[in-house]
Amino acid sequence: MAVAETHRVQPVIRMEGLRKDFPARGGGTDLVAVHGVNLDIHPSETLGLVGESGSGKTTIARMLVGLETPTAGSIRFGELDLAKLAHREWRDIRRQVQMVFQDPESSLNPRMTIGDAIARPLRIHGLAKRAESRERVTELLAMVGLRPEHATRFPHELSGGQQQRAGIARALALEPKLAVLDEPTSALDVSVQAQILLLLRRLQRDLDLSLFFISHNLSVVQFLSHRTAVMYRGRLMELGATRTLMRRPRHPYTRHLLGSVPHFYGGLPAVPPVTAAEAAEAAGCPFYPRCPRRLAQCRAEFPELAAIGREQSVACFNPLKEDSQS
Repeated sequence: MAVAETHRVQPVIRMEGLRKDFPARGGGTDLVAVHGVNLDIHPSETLGLVGESGSGKTTIARMLVGLETPTAGSIRFGELDLAKLAHREWRDIRRQVQMVFQDPESSLNPRMTIGDAIARPLRIHGLAKRAESRERVTELLAMVGLRPEHATRFPHELSGGQQQRAGIARALALEPKLAVLDEPTSALDVSVQAQILLLLRRLQRDLDLSLFFISHNLSVVQFLSHRTAVMYRGRLMELGATRTLMRRPRHPYTRHLLGSVPHFYGGLPAVPPVTAAEAAEAAGCPFYPRCPRRLAQCRAEFPELAAIGREQSVACFNPLKEDSQS
């Protein structure tokens, strides 16, 4: 696979040929949620992942943290292949790969104080005794903009933004190399979203942390991410430097995804959804039934992700020109 950028430093995570199938109900054809994804996450970068609902974004996140087992492919973390780890072998990896969930309230135990929730990973991994863990909790609370007294409160006593700050503090307790964030701001008010995004950007910079940031909100991804990957129906369609990709998308799907938001290009007419029959017909590129630039070969063949320019890679037989706006 050709890529638009070369990095001499080994990636924190390297996904190769990653696939996840879910059994169909009633013995039908299995659902392919993620199909042959190749994707790297580099040290100290924020990689954004965007796409419509059902594109496979959350499934990738769950495979990265061991909540789902890949059907095929590999997830390289250093010398380890996370796709082949047994459940008991995940214990040490969880210290280095943590997740922040979409709903901050449901991700916190309602019967546990915020301080105990943040300290629990430290105690599970034997990294701190009770007195030491209290000091570490105070440090973590300050790191995410909470006060020491928040440690004694229960989740329902905190606002949504404070709950998410607590969830971030818990994820950082073990000093991970990678934090996976699945729609971490979608349940928050706009003003609170901005505060959390500023916090994440500061933490990523100060801690040299790698972030894998999943969102439907393109403006949020544009603000936070160094690079952005675009998925559609389980396939990786485009990858590139965020600023370049948002200004000059090369895949027709990326163009339509950006055009659906007035902030980008002033908006585009809605594209009709694909029917089940059309989806079954498109054995090659899943965007074939909706694509204004489709070729005959797109119907039967899906192209490899290939470099196009210095900062982008695209999986398309007929990509947009660099200066095209339509």
